[in-house]
Amino acid sequence: MNDQTSTTGAAAGTRKSSAKPARSRSREFALQALYQHIVGGNEASDIDVFTRDLSGFHKADSAHYDALLYGCTEQAQTLDALIGPKLDRNFAEISPVEHAVMWIGVYELQHCMDVPWRVVLNECIELAKDFGGTDGHKYVNAVLNGLAPELRAAEVQADRQAGRVK
Repeated sequence: MNDQTSTTGAAAGTRKSSAKPARSRSREFALQALYQHIVGGNEASDIDVFTRDLSGFHKADSAHYDALLYGCTEQAQTLDALIGPKLDRNFAEISPVEHAVMWIGVYELQHCMDVPWRVVLNECIELAKDFGGTDGHKYVNAVLNGLAPELRAAEVQADRQAGRVK
């Protein structure tokens, strides 16, 4: 499944719901589920049952959603240990939406090698724009852009040498 698609919609960077690829949808549902986990402390399995009943879930990549929800909740401490050194404040001051988006990004950088690192960053920035605070996407970008060279060193280096990124 291709993660990249052209953007359409009223706001720049916002895709119409009907134009979103299944993986993008799975990230949105995973974000909502992870938000419930962070804010409510609910178990992933309980959140999963609820989320699968939401409108539009059938259009999502359910395997990717499962990987994100269960992977992020099971590896939360490991993900936070990677994210923490890139933060300029403590986790209590981070929006739960941005926290969940960063979990998704770090998890994908570590475990979803079929998704190019730049796509991971772009998808997470879009999630933060659509669901997070006004400038939350800038924070998410800074953290994930700081981690990408550590988690995907060869891929990032190859893109730098090819002139695709700085």
